[in-house]
Amino acid sequence: MSIEGNEESCERSTATSLIRAKRKTSVVWDYFIRLKPNSIDGKYEVQCMICKKKFAMGPTFGTTNLKRHLEKHNPDKAKEGQNEPIDQKTYREKMSLAICRHNYAFSFVEHKGIRDIHSYLNPIARHISRNTAKSDILNLYAREKELLKAELALISSRVCLTSDMWTSLVSNGYMCVTAHYVNINWVLQKRVLIFRHVPPPHSGVVLGHFLIDFLKEWGIEKKIFALTLDNATCNKGVVDVLKNHLSLMRSLVCEGKFLHVRCGNHILNLIVKAGLAKVDAAIGKIREGVKYIKNSEVRLEKFAECLSNLGLPCSKKLRQDVPIRWNSTYQMIESALLYQQAYIHYDLVDPDFRHGLFEDEWKKVEIVATFLRPFYDITTLFSGCKYPTANLYLPNIWRIEMLLVEHKRSKDPMMTEMATSMLKKFKKYWESYNIILSIAMVLDPRYKLNFVKFCFSKLNSDSADQKVKVIEDNLKLLFEEYLIPSTTTSLSTSLPEEHACSSRNQMTEAFEEFDMFQSQLESSTSKTQLELYLEEANVDRKTNPNLDVLGFWKDNKLRYPELSLMGRDVLSVPITTVASESAFSTGGRVIGKFQSSILPANAEAKLCTRDWICGQEDLDGFKSDSDEDEIVVDLQPYVDKLRDHHISKDNPQ
Repeated sequence: MSIEGNEESCERSTATSLIRAKRKTSVVWDYFIRLKPNSIDGKYEVQCMICKKKFAMGPTFGTTNLKRHLEKHNPDKAKEGQNEPIDQKTYREKMSLAICRHNYAFSFVEHKGIRDIHSYLNPIARHISRNTAKSDILNLYAREKELLKAELALISSRVCLTSDMWTSLVSNGYMCVTAHYVNINWVLQKRVLIFRHVPPPHSGVVLGHFLIDFLKEWGIEKKIFALTLDNATCNKGVVDVLKNHLSLMRSLVCEGKFLHVRCGNHILNLIVKAGLAKVDAAIGKIREGVKYIKNSEVRLEKFAECLSNLGLPCSKKLRQDVPIRWNSTYQMIESALLYQQAYIHYDLVDPDFRHGLFEDEWKKVEIVATFLRPFYDITTLFSGCKYPTANLYLPNIWRIEMLLVEHKRSKDPMMTEMATSMLKKFKKYWESYNIILSIAMVLDPRYKLNFVKFCFSKLNSDSADQKVKVIEDNLKLLFEEYLIPSTTTSLSTSLPEEHACSSRNQMTEAFEEFDMFQSQLESSTSKTQLELYLEEANVDRKTNPNLDVLGFWKDNKLRYPELSLMGRDVLSVPITTVASESAFSTGGRVIGKFQSSILPANAEAKLCTRDWICGQEDLDGFKSDSDEDEIVVDLQPYVDKLRDHHISKDNPQ
């Protein structure tokens, strides 16, 4: 049984023993520890944590003597060379944060080594039990949850959601839901709201109703803008159930037309997987070759000798990939190409090596690596959570389609076959570009609608105008929605909130009211905010390659009151459901052995608390066990060992 499993099983017995123990409530027990168990007459010894002096105690003994001794030390103002009293509440909270941040077991607080360190740093530190640590974390989770609920209730922006299903090693299903929104300072936020066990069956209807209950729990039913999901079969049912429920509440934007967003990275994974299948033989040889070499220290030393003899650098590590994570396959190929000559040389010096590549196979691998580099870069770009990704969708998906179309016409039969297979998968999911994410590109002031026209004209000039018109019509439809007063997205709910968070003087506020008045006057007499924005000159792309698009709309919220709110919400839509660590996985998410052994409520408390307080981007400790199977070998120590051997051989003592 695991450590955490033992923790859960012994909770009742530990709690019982604590109830039976005599409770010590006097403040003196913050500075004294009990040394020996009771004797027959009930007497025992205690020791001062500050000076180590011992005192006898018993059933009829009071604490007056201990208090007098404590007064000599003046614990509120410790003398030089003595330990300052610590705030036990702060100490326990920091222990809770450490457990959450580093995914420690609750029993961490009972480890003798940890207790020894804390006692050495401050002898008056009071150690806690695993049950106390668990209770502290649950209390911390409850406190932070209420604070986050209050924040979500106050923001005027809409909330976008991403959702994933995870599986424990005992096949329990967990739903992870993350909220993406823009706070009052116009900064994009990501918060994991739930990581909760969902009993079977995991059908779309069941998961949809579970999601609705969760929205009620957090009080954000009327704030949902979009839901990003992968291509699991049940997710269509989830969207249908959620859409029907929110439609009855009249809280959807444009009647839910833009509610469902497909995970971009999941689709990219499927596209790349289709291409890699065409060169599986050569990649398989590299994989088996790495496995053969790394399984023996003698072989690693021999491979290092090949590197040394050829004068090759050890800038990259030897990698064996995880087949379900295509980025690890790409990194394995990239590493192998760097050491290509070493592999060829090793094939000559090791007669048992059966995984050498022929010259034409190396050429194929090199072509594939060059071809896949844009996919690798785009997947990484889409995985960001600290910056808007919605406006990155159209130019990068267009770039991929252009790349596939180009290589489909290649004179290389292998590349033609590979690109054709990948383009077929691309058309299955992205025949029509996602409308709301295409609108996000229009709301990037460096590109606007003209870039959309340019992209479609390069792909297919015959249908370009029709595709652009679809996006333009939906853009106008969405903007009209923001002109209608609502309880969730309107100028009246946004400006007071921001005014309350600033201390601007009266004259500044007057000028801002004038700007609003002038903006509304201009829009009422001639053109809408959307028309004015589209006709205004683009922001220079060359001088602003890293433009903060959200910052642009924040700076222009007085010129474009409603349009800026629309831009804020659209730009918060996430392209992908996954963080960077698992963005390349084509397998399901599996909770590791450690987390599978604790109660679901405790796992949720630890993960969510860490995300809220520590701001972790990924879910270390909760990710798939298969993600940890990638083997990386640093060759530098073997090269150094070989060099040191030659030096000692050339310079004998």
